[in-house]
Amino acid sequence: MELRHLEHFVAVSEEQHFTRAAERLHIAQSGLSASVRALERELGADLFARTTRRVQLTAAGRAFLVEARRTLAGAAAAREAVAAVRGLFTGTLAVGTEQCMGIIDPVSLLADLRGRHPGVEVHMVQSGSAHLLGEVRRGALDLAFVVYEGHEEGVRIRPVATEPMMLLCRPDHPLVAGHPLAAGSDPLAPQALAGEVFVDLHRDWGARRAADALFAAAGTRRTVAMEVNDVYTLLDLVARGMGVAVVPRPVTHKDQARGLAAVPLAADTVWNVGIAVPRSGRLSPAAQALLASIEHQPSIEHSQR
Repeated sequence: MELRHLEHFVAVSEEQHFTRAAERLHIAQSGLSASVRALERELGADLFARTTRRVQLTAAGRAFLVEARRTLAGAAAAREAVAAVRGLFTGTLAVGTEQCMGIIDPVSLLADLRGRHPGVEVHMVQSGSAHLLGEVRRGALDLAFVVYEGHEEGVRIRPVATEPMMLLCRPDHPLVAGHPLAAGSDPLAPQALAGEVFVDLHRDWGARRAADALFAAAGTRRTVAMEVNDVYTLLDLVARGMGVAVVPRPVTHKDQARGLAAVPLAADTVWNVGIAVPRSGRLSPAAQALLASIEHQPSIEHSQR
C-alpha cells in the first residue's frame, strides 16, 4: 500500500465519481481505477459500490476513509516538519471561515501569512459554522474561524471575542420611534418582538443560531420571512423596511448600518467567535504560524466594518 493509493481512494470518495476524481488528480481514469482495484485486492474488501452514474462508499470504505485521511495528514505533517527544520516553510493550509462581521479578517491574516511564507499553499472556504465545525472534526480543514455555542464535540475552540445580540431596524419603526440612534434606549425583551417580521441569515450561520437560541429561551415564536447568505443583503433589507433583524453588535457598526436604529436586547444570549482546531492531532507549522500571528496582534478587530 502506497500513499498514492490512499490519495486516489480519498479523491474518489470525495468526488463520488471516477472521471471527476481523475481530472482532479491529473491522471488517466484507467490508472485511477487500477489503483483503487489494487487497494481493494490488498484489503480484501470492496471500498465502493459502483453504478453507471456514481460511486458510493461501502461500510468498509467509510471505515477506511477515516484512517486514510489520518495517514495522509500524518505524512504531510512529517514532510512539513522536515521542511521547517531545513528553514523551508512549505505545505498546505486549509482554512474555513464564517462571516465574522468585523471581529476578525481572515483574508488579511492569510495574505500576511503568504507574504511571509510564500511556499505555503493556502486554501480557504467560506460557509456556516455548523458546516465548518464538521470539516475541522473530520480533518478536512486545519482550522476554522467560527461562531460557537459552548462546548463543541470533536474540536477545541480558542476564544476570540464575545458580543451581545442587538435589534436592528429602521429609525421610524414603532419600537424605537423617538430614539433615532437608540443610544440610550432601554433594552428590549424578546417577548416585545412577538409578531414582528424578521430577516435573518441561513440556519447554518452562527448569528442565526444565536438569534434562534435567544427566542427559544424566551419561549417566543418569531417569523423569519427572508433568509439571506450575507450580512450586506440583510442590512439592505432592513434599511428598506422589509423586516427587523437580530444581529451581533459589530454588525451595527458597519457603514451599511448607518441611519438604522440599534437597540440592546434584555437577554444574555451572546455571539461567540473563536478558532476551531482538531481536538486530536498536531497542528501543521503553517497552522501554528497563523495562530501565532493572531495572538501577537494588539487587537482582533479588523477592517470588515
